[in-house]
Amino acid sequence: MATSARQQPPWAPPPQPEPNVDLPSLRIWNSLTRSKNLFVPIDWRNKTVTWYACGPTVYDDAHLGHARNYVTTDIIRRILRDYFKYNITFVMNFTDVDDKIILRGRQQHLFAQFTAGRSTLGEKDLTTSLKAINAYLKKNLPLVPAETAPKEIENQCNFLYKTVLQGGSLGDAAPGDKEAKIKMHIKTVVIASKAIEQAAISINNLSKEEFYTATQDILLTYLDSLHGSSISAEDHSIFTKLTRKFEARFMEDVRALNCLDPDVITRVTEYSRQIVDFVEKIQRNGFAYATSDGSVYFDINAFEAAQNHYARLEPWNRNDTTLLADGEGALTASTSEKRSDADFALWKSSKPGEPSWPSPWGKGRPGWHIECSAMASDKLGSQIDIHSGGIDLAFPHHDNELAQSEAFWSDKTQAHQHQWVNYFMHMGHLSIQGSKMSKSLKNFTTIREALGKGNWTPRGLRILFLLGGWKEGIEITDDLVKAGSAWEDKVNNFFINTMDALANDFPTDAEGRENAEAQKLHEVLEGAQKAAHDALCDSFNTPTAMASISDIISIYNAADKRSISKDLTLAIAKWVSSMVNIFGLNGNVLADEPAIGWSGISIPEEAKPFIYLLSSMRDDLRKKAKSQDGLTFGEILAIKDEASVGVISTHVKSPYTETVSRFVFDLDATVKSDNLAKDVLKLCDRLRDTYLWDLDIYLQDRDDDRPALIRPVTRELRAAKQERQDRESQRQQAKVDREKEAAAKAERGRLSHLEMFRTSEYSAWDTDGLPVRDAEGDEITKSKAKKLRKDWERQKKLHEVWLKSNG
Repeated sequence: MATSARQQPPWAPPPQPEPNVDLPSLRIWNSLTRSKNLFVPIDWRNKTVTWYACGPTVYDDAHLGHARNYVTTDIIRRILRDYFKYNITFVMNFTDVDDKIILRGRQQHLFAQFTAGRSTLGEKDLTTSLKAINAYLKKNLPLVPAETAPKEIENQCNFLYKTVLQGGSLGDAAPGDKEAKIKMHIKTVVIASKAIEQAAISINNLSKEEFYTATQDILLTYLDSLHGSSISAEDHSIFTKLTRKFEARFMEDVRALNCLDPDVITRVTEYSRQIVDFVEKIQRNGFAYATSDGSVYFDINAFEAAQNHYARLEPWNRNDTTLLADGEGALTASTSEKRSDADFALWKSSKPGEPSWPSPWGKGRPGWHIECSAMASDKLGSQIDIHSGGIDLAFPHHDNELAQSEAFWSDKTQAHQHQWVNYFMHMGHLSIQGSKMSKSLKNFTTIREALGKGNWTPRGLRILFLLGGWKEGIEITDDLVKAGSAWEDKVNNFFINTMDALANDFPTDAEGRENAEAQKLHEVLEGAQKAAHDALCDSFNTPTAMASISDIISIYNAADKRSISKDLTLAIAKWVSSMVNIFGLNGNVLADEPAIGWSGISIPEEAKPFIYLLSSMRDDLRKKAKSQDGLTFGEILAIKDEASVGVISTHVKSPYTETVSRFVFDLDATVKSDNLAKDVLKLCDRLRDTYLWDLDIYLQDRDDDRPALIRPVTRELRAAKQERQDRESQRQQAKVDREKEAAAKAERGRLSHLEMFRTSEYSAWDTDGLPVRDAEGDEITKSKAKKLRKDWERQKKLHEVWLKSNG
């Protein structure tokens, strides 16, 4: 049944549970209906959820765009498991054979062969690179003549693609991925052309490594065009060494981002027999046909003639030739035997240079879309609760998955069509300057690069995605980054302060009785819990849930702590802890973990005995130094003797014991002080601002009588200190500038006003030294004379000041 160009076909809600079964009132935005549908799992009796997630195509390192997909998926998985208490079977695949992998594996293999065995550059490198850059221009930058000399390529690109480089579009539509690719190709050829130009002047201008780094991208595609078909298809190791490497690196990356491992992992290369069987059944059901080259295509017309729907997710894109071509892959050969241009490959006949597996149609390999259908059906059966992936996979990949899976599970004895997936969830893109982050656009930052450089933390990224929602696109902006940092700092400070409040006995009038403010805070807590619950039931609306956490913290912070009992503080802290645990912001700590807080709010365990001792000493010293009675050296000796016992009692040297010893040594030196209290307070500041700060520990002094709060140095504290240092630096610079200006002004006053104009510029002066004729003997004009008089009067004042200051 042909689907209307812009209308999705009907969706069959899952069978409803029995009335006595209590399921959460969760509604999920379902790509199959483009609306929120009540979530009812197939096995509602056992609250079991089956979930298949499209995994990565492993031919390169994962980037932050992948992090957006997999971290967001992990957030939803944790909410279903830990908040709604569903039992989830989570299956994810690795695509370890497809056109991109074949091309990348061949290219790297051929490039390694080309560059091997030579320690220096030679004429072959130069001539091959010249041919490669010409071929690259012809294919990717057609406005630039292919034979353009390397030294002219940058100018030609800048002139012919000026509109794109200035942010414009190639057509009427707004600039997007097409323009981003043009910029990427220009960057590639410019870098390569400069290396070729230098090597052409002298082959010794560049090292072998420098030259290959600059020209690799143009050489990869060129070498493959020459020799790709000569690679033995029987040697799968050319491809598997690539995929195994990046599969392992992908798992390292997502684990670093605190994503849970899948319950089941599938790989395409381990499913060749099942995929062949899957295709055969579709063909037996009358929804596929073979061509003479040994390929098998899905028959869309036959599928729709049997009252099925093609393009359930995005019917409006079914005739988009660009998307269709991208779905088939760069290595797919055109054929006149396809019954419809939109028919897609289930099985591809392998051409020379491509890996292959045996099949009834001859040696070949799986089409991209059939992989997920066969693996998901094998692990999860004829119907799946949830299928997920990035929004860019919706058409044609997921639409083709749905069609071929429904064709496989089709039962012609049934009057209704089979619905393979009940809920389809698509994660939004992560964008940079309007373009999605993409390997093909080369506008990405890898996960390990982002974490390794310290630009991001796993928690910081996760907070960003929680604030952005799961299905909407996210563009990383300064405002979003600031909002994420502010939320994290707010929760961090809340945990530090509540742990301190719970650990210490501070004066309170709230114990054992209720008061108006405490009652109000109880109600606010209940309101926040309800708001978060309603938000999560509303298709995992994490931005609203995050706001409810922020709101309760703000109200708690503003409350009079003397009116809040420890029980109430604990209740609020436990709920916030539970929520951050559910969201995966605290490692893999479970939601019902009794401990409050998250990692990173305490100083190291090995530091605590010594830092607690130092902080206590410092509190005592500051209190006495600020008292009316002042501080005596005898009191200092009594306080430091306590510290000495603590240090001497341990035989293990550490930065913490050394800091204690250093502070004690500094205290000894105050014996000769003329202003003991002032000098001790300075030492206390040095301990806080330098000694302990350098150990990533901070003592936060408080205005009341409470002891200093011991906490780790955080990003927020570092930023605040840097801001203070910048302000002080600006103040000092302003002072230096004022002094310089004063000195310059004083120096200008050295020159007498009577002598200031007696230069070769003039030929006659009056008795005050003011010029009356210029160098040529012409009389000074009235307007110029007026200006000269003003300068003369100004200098007169300066000179008089100078004379006065110099006696």
